[in-house]
Amino acid sequence: MRNAFAAEITKIAQEREDIVLLSGDIGNRLFDKFKGAAPDRFFNCGVAEANMVGVAAGMAACGLRPVCYTIASFLTYRVIEQIRLDLGYHHQKVILVGTGAGLSYASLGSTHHSVEDMGMLRLIPGLAVLAPADAMEVPSALRAALDYDGPVYLRIGKKGEPVVHECGPEFQIGRGSRMRGGRDAWILSIGNMLSIALEAADLLEKHGISCGVANVGSLKPLDVNLLADVFQSSKVVATLEEHSVLGGLGTATAEWLADHGSPGKSRLLRFGTPDEFLHQTSHQSSARLWAGLTAQNVADRIVAAI
Repeated sequence: MRNAFAAEITKIAQEREDIVLLSGDIGNRLFDKFKGAAPDRFFNCGVAEANMVGVAAGMAACGLRPVCYTIASFLTYRVIEQIRLDLGYHHQKVILVGTGAGLSYASLGSTHHSVEDMGMLRLIPGLAVLAPADAMEVPSALRAALDYDGPVYLRIGKKGEPVVHECGPEFQIGRGSRMRGGRDAWILSIGNMLSIALEAADLLEKHGISCGVANVGSLKPLDVNLLADVFQSSKVVATLEEHSVLGGLGTATAEWLADHGSPGKSRLLRFGTPDEFLHQTSHQSSARLWAGLTAQNVADRIVAAI
């Protein structure tokens, strides 16, 4: 996903002279082509992420369109004040691109895990929170973010994520997309869990359960029409995210239910990382197993609920 981002931001920079890329001391070789195309619009801000966001806010106030790129955990947790005040309060059009989100950096321990980031940032008024599913969706998500009238957090993985889309899909902020239909259950997936959601739906078909899958690329604003449809038409709706069960898609869906009531008799299941730290280093697949973020576990819990 990070390679897809680098390629697309380089292409956009050649189309638009207002694009400026700021890096938190990573991705130097990744952005060689960008630096070749726009050498005066790339800034390595060093290990000073809070300062990077402050600089970006000033650039945006001057009419530029800055994009900040670094590891998701460092871009969010240590910079929350600058994001809230410099970007949110002043409604500056800055794109924050957090790479290696979720458990992508499981091998480096909890300092590099970012499983509370979406929950934190969706609380900031006016800030959109987006999470494309694969490398094919990253380019259109980036372009949608640049067209958005306000700050945006774009949450992407690292590398090697399964490619689900055959070609680049349209990405609309505030809209999800249905990957397959279902009568009995729906899985609402956000970010790089989409391949797991589709695999779980295949497993459920073997149990005679028709399960739909939707790609919820936009956590904030949320596609409330999609929520109304799936809760009206199924017995179980499951949210699936490589993020804490607190604060992310599961919480946003539960909040919507609390405010509007279920239009049908669907039960909500939430799949995410537990409310605890993972103290071991491991591969991403092992960390997902620890968190129960596997197709088999998702399918088993949906079968039990039905």
